[in-house]
Amino acid sequence: MTMTRPFWETVASPGPSLPLLEGDIEAEVAVIGLGGSGLTAIGELLARGVQVVGVDAGGIADGAAGRNGGFLLAGLADFHHVAVAKFGEERAAACYRATLAELDQIYDQTPEAATRVGSVRIPVSDAERDDCDEQLAAMVASRLPVDRYEGPEGTGLYFENDGTLQPVERCRILARRVLASGARLFVRSRVNSFLAGRVLAEGGSIACNSVLVCVDGGLEQLVPVLKESVRSARLQMLATASVRERVVSRPVYRRYGLDYWQQCASGEVVLGGCRDVGGEDEWTTEAVPSETVQRGLDRLLASGLGIAAPVTHRWAGIVGYTANHLPVVRQVESDLYVAGGYSGTGNVVGALAAKGLVELALDGRSELAALFDGRSV
Repeated sequence: MTMTRPFWETVASPGPSLPLLEGDIEAEVAVIGLGGSGLTAIGELLARGVQVVGVDAGGIADGAAGRNGGFLLAGLADFHHVAVAKFGEERAAACYRATLAELDQIYDQTPEAATRVGSVRIPVSDAERDDCDEQLAAMVASRLPVDRYEGPEGTGLYFENDGTLQPVERCRILARRVLASGARLFVRSRVNSFLAGRVLAEGGSIACNSVLVCVDGGLEQLVPVLKESVRSARLQMLATASVRERVVSRPVYRRYGLDYWQQCASGEVVLGGCRDVGGEDEWTTEAVPSETVQRGLDRLLASGLGIAAPVTHRWAGIVGYTANHLPVVRQVESDLYVAGGYSGTGNVVGALAAKGLVELALDGRSELAALFDGRSV
């Protein structure tokens, strides 16, 4: 199966030209990962007057941050009623409200890349319809925004605060902003190890007081102590040529979120999912589309959506999953802090995790980190 560049990368404005890390440099804090969470962390550090260097094994948003479905969704990876059962109503509702506030900030910060159009969850079976009813009841009980929905996408639930994201565009905007504020960013410089007060990477090193790792997919390889906490999985996507008619007007979740799609303003349909079709093979760090899952996406495109437009892009991204679907937001060594394992919700939860991680590193405590970190259940 031929892999292409992610669709989002091909339609984004040019990113900043960044150097490789060469030689030995110094900073107060080093941030590993230049996706949405890493760039958010850098921005938070700069706002607090910290001298910061950011480094990535690839480029801006080369990982999961630029390879996802482009959804902005409130809430945790689990639907709210499931989160209530796992974590209690108070914590689940607090997490949901925090993501609503973060959505507002994302729309305000990068209106060029984010649009509030709502999202819908469309069930495909009686069991899933019952599950939607449970989700609705739990959200109403927590006084969270939700409505029943009936429209061209189907019948289900509507979430008015959700929206769409051009994830590569947003990351490139954030990168330009932190560069203008004094951050130093380096790309194509893979980090190999951490020593006390030093990051060792291909081509050079960074001497620093603290290291913040903001990486989702492959996190357990970069920070081996997390091998029992995070497991990487492959999520696959495709995009079509522009479709003249409006197929959907907002992001759609179907089959408990196993399938998802949206239609861009310019007409292209971006479709992802079918991970269950691939089975155990999808637990991997190989970001290469597979024949099995891509054929499943082709069938969904043709029979589920009724779209005959040619497929122009096929790609895969690696994300980190945790057992309870709450992320890692914690200190793992005296000078090493880690955020990742977003279980498919990195666009919003990843930004919150990064903010909590900065608080934890600079202040020694963070209510935000404690709220979201899965270890504190």
